[in-house]
Amino acid sequence: MLPVKGFTHFVAQNSLFFTADKVLAAVSGGMDSVLMVHLLKASGFNFGIAHCNFQLRDDESTRDENFCRQLAHELDVPFHIIKFDTNSYANQHKISIQMAARVLRYEWFEQIRQEFGYATIALAHHQNDAIETILLNLTRGTGIAGLHGILPKNGNLVRPLLFLTRNEINDAITANRLNYVEDSSNSSIKYARNLLRHEVIPKLKKLNPDLERTFEGNLQRFREMEQLLEIKLQSLRAELMLVTGNEIHLPVISIKKLKPQRLLLFSLLKDYGFNEATVDDIIAALDKHAGRQFEAPEYRMILDRDRLILVKKETGKPVSAQINNSDHTVHYGDYRLSILRDDSPLIIKDNPMATSVNAGQLVYPLTLRSWHQTDFFYPLGMKTRKKLSDFFINQKVPLHVKDQIPLLINGDGRLIWIGGYRLDDRFKVTKNTKKVTIFELYRST
Repeated sequence: MLPVKGFTHFVAQNSLFFTADKVLAAVSGGMDSVLMVHLLKASGFNFGIAHCNFQLRDDESTRDENFCRQLAHELDVPFHIIKFDTNSYANQHKISIQMAARVLRYEWFEQIRQEFGYATIALAHHQNDAIETILLNLTRGTGIAGLHGILPKNGNLVRPLLFLTRNEINDAITANRLNYVEDSSNSSIKYARNLLRHEVIPKLKKLNPDLERTFEGNLQRFREMEQLLEIKLQSLRAELMLVTGNEIHLPVISIKKLKPQRLLLFSLLKDYGFNEATVDDIIAALDKHAGRQFEAPEYRMILDRDRLILVKKETGKPVSAQINNSDHTVHYGDYRLSILRDDSPLIIKDNPMATSVNAGQLVYPLTLRSWHQTDFFYPLGMKTRKKLSDFFINQKVPLHVKDQIPLLINGDGRLIWIGGYRLDDRFKVTKNTKKVTIFELYRST
């Protein structure tokens, strides 16, 4: 007898799919996937079979493809087949054969799912696969997420055989005299998973003959721990991660109070690409001078006195822009610069994004560019020059903001205006000024 009752109970208990759903069953031809499709058929579900021929085992690959095609014919269900040049893909992308096969099959499964209207993709993983995954993760290093093993449902992927052990699957195949094909590579211990399966787990079962059931309980506890952590993280995200424009600010004093600090901070930042080593560096720098930066592939974290600032990496400094005497509008990075020429000595007040300049001092073409380490200017109201780097420090301008601030540079190389901050005293409007040029910055929308 097929374990139909246990199958349908597990599917319903985990809401894997429903009677009205079309299910795409990933079938290799091995006993696990063969039992899965027979259970789908016996339970009355609407499904199709998808088979990948990775062309890695010569005649065996052809045999498996033909077997799966015949199986679909016998069960009277749709059959989807694809052949991959897996070796070429692995070489082209510089990844292992196993990783190449994984990427290729999951991308294709999803493509077929969408094209033919399948609700889910059913994979034939079982309890022993879950144990092997946990042991692999522990061997390589993992957090709580790596301890929950293989989930019954993950997005469009479902695993309706997780209620069965390998021995139970073997017994069901034998009792029901179901045909299947054996992948000869499953016996090779050159693959890490097979090494665990054939050598490590049998030794563990000598210590605990009921290993699968023990791990089943462990998995449940690990999943509950992960859920508890996620509840805590949701609260922390709302409390600590303060969205300010395109930035996220995390108060340093609050980060210092986190317990356990390393686990919680890493859990908050991992979705932004920060690894554990970088999180360790961030924690070590909390009591040090501001200005430290920490990199992830797409994000940057800046330590800025009393807060951590999380920003998406810019593609680079904005390209400099030239301003001619006839120009009225110039674009620079995320800014638009408006230029107005007037005969009256008008002075702009109370708007840091605009400034009045003595037109008689201007030498065209002008330039809009980002700051250089050697830049200096004479701040409005002062007769001594100041390094721009010192000015930024005094103004508490974060490092990631400096590169985006537009500087207006005269044709003779003198700095005219730090956009949004300060005019150079040499270009101020006085009672003797005859003509004025007004520059105003706008954020591009």
